[in-house]
Amino acid sequence: MSRIGKLPIPIPSGVTIQIDETENRVTVKGPKGELVQTVNKKIKLTIENGQLILLRPDDERDSRSMHGLYRALLNNMVTGVSTGYRKQLELVGVGYRASNTDQVLELSLGYTHNIFLQLPQEVKLETKTERNKNPMIILESADKQLLGQVCAKIRAFRKPEPYKGKGVRFTGEDVRRKSGKSAAK
Repeated sequence: MSRIGKLPIPIPSGVTIQIDETENRVTVKGPKGELVQTVNKKIKLTIENGQLILLRPDDERDSRSMHGLYRALLNNMVTGVSTGYRKQLELVGVGYRASNTDQVLELSLGYTHNIFLQLPQEVKLETKTERNKNPMIILESADKQLLGQVCAKIRAFRKPEPYKGKGVRFTGEDVRRKSGKSAAK
C-alpha cells in the first residue's frame, strides 16, 4: 500500500473542505484563500473525525500512483489555505536590483534592458533592498504549485553561474562552484 496515500490529512480549525462527488472536485477554504482540485474518479474521498481520508479501489500501478499524488496535492492545499507558503529569492551580483509596483516586478540583472514580470494576483510580492546586503524578493501564496512556478520563472532570467556565483538564487541555496582556469606556467 502507498505509504503517502494511506496517511490521513488532518483538517485544522478554520479550514473547510467541500467534496463535489459528481465532478470529483475538492474545494478547500481557509483564512489564506480558497483552492480547487479535480481528483481522479478512482480515488474516493471521505471526511472522518476531522481528517480527510483517500481510498483507492485496487492495487494496480495506476491507482497506487494516483493515491499518493492526490494525497500530497490535497495536503499541500490544506497547508496553503491555513498557514500559506513563502519563498525568498536573493539577487547576487554587482548592480543587480529588484523593485515592485503592485504586482509588477522589475528586475535589473545585468542585461541591456530591465525585465518586467506581471505576477498573478494569488501571489503576494515584496522586495527588500538593504545597504551592504543582496536585494531580496519575497513571495507568498496559498498555492504551492503556482508559487514554485513563479519562482522558477524569476530564477530562469539569470540562473546562478558556477564560477562567481552570480545570479538569482533561493535564500540559503548552495551553488556548486568551479575553480576556473588554472594559472599559466
